[in-house]
Amino acid sequence: MPTTDLGTSPLIGFDLDMTLIDSRPGIKAVYDELSARTGVAIDSDLVVSRLGPPVEVELGHWFAASDVPAMADLYRALYPDLAIERVRPLPGAAVAFEAVRARGGRLAVITAKNTADAARHLDHLGLRADEVRGRAWRSGKADALSELGAVAYVGDHVHDMEAAQLAGVPGLAVSTGPCTPAELAAAGASRVVGSLEELPAVLDAVWPPRAVA
Repeated sequence: MPTTDLGTSPLIGFDLDMTLIDSRPGIKAVYDELSARTGVAIDSDLVVSRLGPPVEVELGHWFAASDVPAMADLYRALYPDLAIERVRPLPGAAVAFEAVRARGGRLAVITAKNTADAARHLDHLGLRADEVRGRAWRSGKADALSELGAVAYVGDHVHDMEAAQLAGVPGLAVSTGPCTPAELAAAGASRVVGSLEELPAVLDAVWPPRAVA
């Protein structure tokens, strides 16, 4: 496992969907509308049970490959009006951000969601990030982590942990998404916690708060 010292660099990356936010109600509403508009039966409950990969991957389960790009465009056009107001932060999201700030750190949100909608969610929920990188998945997340000089990545999916390994930084996993703690550990997570409420204690072990003058 990576052994990067979290005290040597100031930025921690976070995934968005099912790490910082419970995006299921918003995404479900968009898929239901997409189904109504296209006449294609979509099991939106199944969709939101396996969040993580880019929307094109999920759409490929319901539409012909030739139709996926157009459906992805329609999905993204519908998303701001249908999803943003329905989504709430997961427990501990604000606390986790505050814990990083208390250590003099910065935060980047690196997500498969497009950058504009990711920023809309953060603004709506009052979660301030220093960087927002969208349309990133697995190796794309690793590239962003490396470019930003991140020292760890917090996520809920096995591919988030693989991204951290590819970037050579610890993957800090939360089991709030579709992957079990055992799956996250097997994917290379340095730590696995039940929610972001536990993240400050993890940081305490490797990156103590800065002294207050």
